[in-house]
Amino acid sequence: MSVQRAIFTRPLLAVAMVAVTSLSAFAQKAPVPTRVRGTIEAVNGDTMQVKSRSGEDVKLRIASDVRVSGITRISLADIKVGSFVGATTVPGPDGGQNAVEVHVFPESMRGTGEGSRPYDLKPNSSMTNATVSESVVGNDGHTLLVKYKDGEKKVFVPDDTPVVTFVPGDKGELKPGAQVIAFMKQLPDGSFETNRVSVGRDGLTPPM
Repeated sequence: MSVQRAIFTRPLLAVAMVAVTSLSAFAQKAPVPTRVRGTIEAVNGDTMQVKSRSGEDVKLRIASDVRVSGITRISLADIKVGSFVGATTVPGPDGGQNAVEVHVFPESMRGTGEGSRPYDLKPNSSMTNATVSESVVGNDGHTLLVKYKDGEKKVFVPDDTPVVTFVPGDKGELKPGAQVIAFMKQLPDGSFETNRVSVGRDGLTPPM
């Protein structure tokens, strides 16, 4: 390689390395969270402070049209054929899908988020919102066949799985000590806003 060629090649290599480093940093940038699970620590006007389950302090602006739902416990026996449910599952040792929580939607919420997708509750977890087409009672739980528009999934629900449903709530439930899941979006100034919050009733920690 000539001296002149080497002089021109070095800057090009340096630029290429910077570009690769920048792309790598961009690719590794943490995604913006879409929900926070935790305990409300303070509410001041239209903002609330939430201590997340992992220990972070998250400040949220409460949207003027915020929708609040209560979450209450129900029984595994309340899951019927025809119920529209959401099930958080993880792979079981036998390759099946084991539920870690199930929430039964009221009829007014039928069809909400129908389908199956990765979920952020636990490693390798998924969320499936679907209609129960079969329910088989076993010695240690229920096996549900749930169907959605693009497919179906067989879900084993152990007897000790938390089962909950949604009930109407109001903004007055957003107070210190409440266990919540707040759905959030990032505003142009970098702050976060929530327009939908689910609140555990009677000391319940929302399991989803």
